[in-house]
Amino acid sequence: MTAIPPRLSHTICIVALGLCLGQALADPPAAAPPISPAPVANASDQTPADFLDMVGQRTKARWRLLFRPPPPTPPTDRGRAALILGSLLGDSFLVWQATDSQQFRNNNQDVLTYCRMLGVGEKLMPRLMAQGKMAEDSEWKDLRHEIVDGHRELVRMLREQKDDDLALMIDLGLWLRVLEIASTIVTDTATEELRPLCIGSPLILQDMRDDFSRLSASKREEAMVKRIGTTIDEISTLWKDVNKVPPTQIQVAKTNEKLKELMQAVMDK
Repeated sequence: MTAIPPRLSHTICIVALGLCLGQALADPPAAAPPISPAPVANASDQTPADFLDMVGQRTKARWRLLFRPPPPTPPTDRGRAALILGSLLGDSFLVWQATDSQQFRNNNQDVLTYCRMLGVGEKLMPRLMAQGKMAEDSEWKDLRHEIVDGHRELVRMLREQKDDDLALMIDLGLWLRVLEIASTIVTDTATEELRPLCIGSPLILQDMRDDFSRLSASKREEAMVKRIGTTIDEISTLWKDVNKVPPTQIQVAKTNEKLKELMQAVMDK
């Protein structure tokens, strides 16, 4: 075999390299494998702040229109007082969305009044006063975390007092109010894809059913508490196929109607 002169061999290599580079530039790069989306957090782990954040990001919520009149004087029925207190905590998250410092301080004063009725007012007063100051100074980002932590501390205190039923009633009142707020916003929104925001997720309803089932048997027999259980069951039935069939505006309207009627009964009784 005739040997290739060194200079010619060098030339052949350069030509070959050029052909390879030309082919590489001519061919489109191979598509990168799709990036898997980050796992979605369990909806049942959502705080009320997370849930209303989601509603606010996907709708044009007019938060201030959802403010309520001051609550009634705390009733002697501690269970009903806990329900109302829970709904006032729901209002704390609502007012935070509206960034209304005066309304936040007013609502926080009502929260303190009801906490005193349940025997935890003096323990929570420093925290509630600090929250009011944060609202006054427009420290909204820090206040968001503080409201979430304050709710958790309240529930913990009641459980330490062996008032488990009251702790559960507070959580039920809070989520019923938050769902009433969300369903009111969605009722005014005709877009089909936003309708599931009415309840956020069937897991939220499941958590509420679980809370109800953990109430003592005697508490579940009380008329108002029975009505709460019935309402949660009715809404759960309305939304049982939400993952299979797009919800209708009728479902949204019925959900909002049931929640409004229940919350009005809690405040008026």
